[in-house]
Amino acid sequence: MIAIVDYGVGNLFSLKSSLAYIGADATVTSDAEAIRKADKIILPGVGAFGDAADKLRESGLDKVVIDEAKSGKPLMGICLGMQLLFEKSYEYGEHKGLGLIKGEIRPISDVIPKNLSIPQIGWNALIFKGEKHPIFKYLKDGDCVYFVHSYYGAKCEKSVIAECEYGAPLTAAVASGNIMGCQFHPEKSGKVGLDILKAFCEL
Repeated sequence: MIAIVDYGVGNLFSLKSSLAYIGADATVTSDAEAIRKADKIILPGVGAFGDAADKLRESGLDKVVIDEAKSGKPLMGICLGMQLLFEKSYEYGEHKGLGLIKGEIRPISDVIPKNLSIPQIGWNALIFKGEKHPIFKYLKDGDCVYFVHSYYGAKCEKSVIAECEYGAPLTAAVASGNIMGCQFHPEKSGKVGLDILKAFCEL
C-alpha cells in the first residue's frame, strides 16, 4: 500500500486517482500509524515552502516521514513535496526542510533569462543525468512532463537524476537511495507521468 501524506497541502485526490488508474493500492492519510505500515510513501505539496513545512511539523508527520525514509522505505516527493526533502529553502526568507536530500531551494529568477515567465508553467522535456534512474525505466530521453514552479533545487548535483531546460538547466528530479523527488507533477503529465508512478510502485 502507498500512503499519500495529507498534511493540509497538495494535489491529493488527482494523485490518488492516477495511482488507482494504474491499479495501485493508495490511501490519502494523516495517520502516522498508517504511514508507518505503508510499503511506500508519497509526499505531495503545492504552495509556499514555509507554510507547508510548518504544517508538516505541526502535524508531527515530519518525524514519521524522516524515520520511515531513513529505514529504507521508498519515498517520493512531488513538486513542493520534493522541495521539502531538501535541507532548506530561500522562498520568502529562509526555511528549514527535512534534510533528506543535500542542497537548497532557490528562485529560478536567479538563473533564467529575464524575458522568461515566472513561474515556469507547462510541458518540458526531461534530460536524464547519468545512468537512467529506475523511476524512469519506461521513459525515453526527451519525454515531456508538466511543471508549475518558481523555485528549483540547487547545490544538489550528486542527487540530480533529470533536468529540464528553461533558459538554463533546472533540476527536474532528484534521488538519493530510496528517497526520490520530482519537481514536476506526474499526476498531471499524461501517460509519461503514469509510467513514472508505475515504476515507483514497482520499486
